[in-house]
Amino acid sequence: MTEIWPVVHTERQALIRDLDALPAPDWATPSLCPGWDVHDVLAHLVDDARTTRLGFLRHLAAAGFDFDRCNARGIARERRADPRSTLAAFRAVSGRTTSAPAPPATRLVEAFVHGEDIRRPLGIERACPAAPVAEALRHQLRTRVQFGGGRERAEGLRLVATDAALDAGTGPEVRGSALVLLLAVSGRPVGPEELTGPGAVGLVR
Repeated sequence: MTEIWPVVHTERQALIRDLDALPAPDWATPSLCPGWDVHDVLAHLVDDARTTRLGFLRHLAAAGFDFDRCNARGIARERRADPRSTLAAFRAVSGRTTSAPAPPATRLVEAFVHGEDIRRPLGIERACPAAPVAEALRHQLRTRVQFGGGRERAEGLRLVATDAALDAGTGPEVRGSALVLLLAVSGRPVGPEELTGPGAVGLVR
């Protein structure tokens, strides 16, 4: 199993570098998360990095155990008027190792998927490490959509990563990089040219 926190910290630092010189208008670019712009996703990552087990349960209870409302309130807490200040806040919490009461692999999912939620609409590319991405993908394949995973999206398909040791499921084959498969299983749109195989049409959005 991957040592998760060093990978998460590396991904946070990489995202900080990618956003360090982002022009002011680009912060309002719609992200891959429906209803969230790039600034919103960064604010969510700040909130996620600050989260503790007890704090998460307290905030979730205050939101009536509604995960979407809890996330929206977290963004409102951490989104500064100036995106540069939000980025500074993210830099300040980037080395933290606190988490909601969730499987450790969810930290990888958050880092990789939300990183791409921001980068892809901005035309920024990153070569993420394939083995930890595959670990995040395995978690998503085990986890139901209602709990933030993607198990149902991949049902009846065989997923084969072209850059990692991952061959999961049965059915029509879908081939692609571990990162693209992770995004597709997590409900993010990917290009039709990024996945191949007879089952690809079932994952491309």
